[in-house]
Amino acid sequence: MDETHLLRIITSYFKESIFENHKKNVLKNHSRLKSYKINPIIVKYLSKVLEDDFTSLGIAKALYFPRVLGTSINTSFGTRIQNMFVELGLAEGSLIKGMDIEFVDKLDHRKKWCQLKSGPNTINSEDVNPLLNKFSTVANLARTNAIDLNNNDLILGILYGDESEISQHYRKINQKHPVIIGKEFWHRLTGFPDFYEKLVQELDLLIINLDTEDFFKQGYIALAKEIDESDLFNFS
Repeated sequence: MDETHLLRIITSYFKESIFENHKKNVLKNHSRLKSYKINPIIVKYLSKVLEDDFTSLGIAKALYFPRVLGTSINTSFGTRIQNMFVELGLAEGSLIKGMDIEFVDKLDHRKKWCQLKSGPNTINSEDVNPLLNKFSTVANLARTNAIDLNNNDLILGILYGDESEISQHYRKINQKHPVIIGKEFWHRLTGFPDFYEKLVQELDLLIINLDTEDFFKQGYIALAKEIDESDLFNFS
């Protein structure tokens, strides 16, 4: 598959499986009151912060904004990209517990076992040792089964960002196993040295021209209506 074709397919995947899917989930799930666990004290305070009043619209925004703008799409992002790599034949789903994908590195032509992360600051200090333990387990399993594998074949791949942005937690992992981020990761995966920059440009163009159909506002208005009709709050 040539670079232009792969760029087109991946850009289309982002539109349909990430952006459009986010829109569907917002309207189907996140605009429904039953999908939230509510702390009545906090949401009243947040309503006051957002609307300078205790209103159904303020409550709706307090619940809806963090879910839709943060949690819902960020949680699914890495999983969807992982699935995309497998569907497009860029990688295989790993059969080894703790690894996300396996692929042949286009630079050194060795098989890599890879744990995927979205960005350069997506783990905490308590995540470091469990990740290192996963790599150690794979290395021990490889030795037991006489698999040709060294420490550099067990990698942590970060989908976006630059090496200068990598957190200290990732740098600790990098002392034992390569942490490969952004441009280099996509190069090793696809074989195209400038693929990452070109993909970012294509996605920027896609997003600028995306028709949102005002779904975001539709969602919190629908949620506010449900809040108005519920018995959870008294706005009188």
